[in-house]
Amino acid sequence: MQNSLFPDAPRPVPVPASPRRKTSTSVQPAAPRPEHQMLAAALPNTLHLGTSSWTYPGWTGLVWAEDYPDAKLSKEGLRAYSQHPLMRAVSVDRAFYRPLTVSQYTAYALQVPDDFRFVIKAPSLVSDALVRDETGRGMTMNRNFLDPERAVREFVEPALAGLGHKLGALVFQLSPLPEAWLKRLDRVLDQLATMLATLPSLLPAAPDAVIAVEVRDPLFLQPPHAARLASLLRDAGATYCLGLHAKMPPIAEQLPMLRALWPRPLVCRWNLHRVHGAFGYEEAKQLYAPYDKLVDPDPETRAALVKVIAATTAAGHKAYVTISNKAEGSAPLTVEALAQAMLDLQR
Repeated sequence: MQNSLFPDAPRPVPVPASPRRKTSTSVQPAAPRPEHQMLAAALPNTLHLGTSSWTYPGWTGLVWAEDYPDAKLSKEGLRAYSQHPLMRAVSVDRAFYRPLTVSQYTAYALQVPDDFRFVIKAPSLVSDALVRDETGRGMTMNRNFLDPERAVREFVEPALAGLGHKLGALVFQLSPLPEAWLKRLDRVLDQLATMLATLPSLLPAAPDAVIAVEVRDPLFLQPPHAARLASLLRDAGATYCLGLHAKMPPIAEQLPMLRALWPRPLVCRWNLHRVHGAFGYEEAKQLYAPYDKLVDPDPETRAALVKVIAATTAAGHKAYVTISNKAEGSAPLTVEALAQAMLDLQR
């Protein structure tokens, strides 16, 4: 037997391995708070509150149990987001930039509870009159603007097939029109009417779903265009999306359109605090990040919106309300504030 190179050295004693602590690799939700559960139980079943997207690391403690990178949240965060007691909807804004596939929509639907609903933005391919560069500057006219065939093939059919009954609203957000198009708004309304009339029925695949149109030009709400818009939406069984954005008038000045269409489900997207002006999105983004607190509370808008929600749900209609971080600084906290205001109104 070969001699040891170190005959006097003691043999090492094996050290038993310590038990490895199990850690979850999936995104975990923040622990549910009793006050959120209480608020959720008090809200109407027909109300679906939520946020615009869910991919914000700054929501740690509000929605997430710990810090996660935004890429992980984008891929895996929806399941944890939907476990928050107050989050019963989400606006999928990424669909605006590129059409999503049936498989992508199906993957979303599989991550959420049965009573969760999606608000989906139509791709800019059909909802923007301009083809824009990466900075948002219009480059050329979009020949697919309000094209019925593209709207059905690239948007309505994939969303219906993938989301099924979990679809809440399909929103055609008409981006700001070039000046030349505003001068011929009647023609735009004609195109919109033709497209809406061509869209397939959302029943029976999505019995709760509604088509909604959001505009970003106040001229749509001025006579005679407002009456024409209301008429074509009514004829198509669609509704007006209450767009709370600095490009549009305050909520009180948009309510006549909702009254003209009454009764209808409510679709509302609260996008940008008016204090930042029509082009203040980037300013709000920088000021409010990481979106973990309310920076610019807007109690006036909250109070007006709660009244609209209460009237809609009291009439037995669905209300889909999604909120951006740029509304007040933190979308989850605005959702909580709206829920609390709803409860206060009921007392």
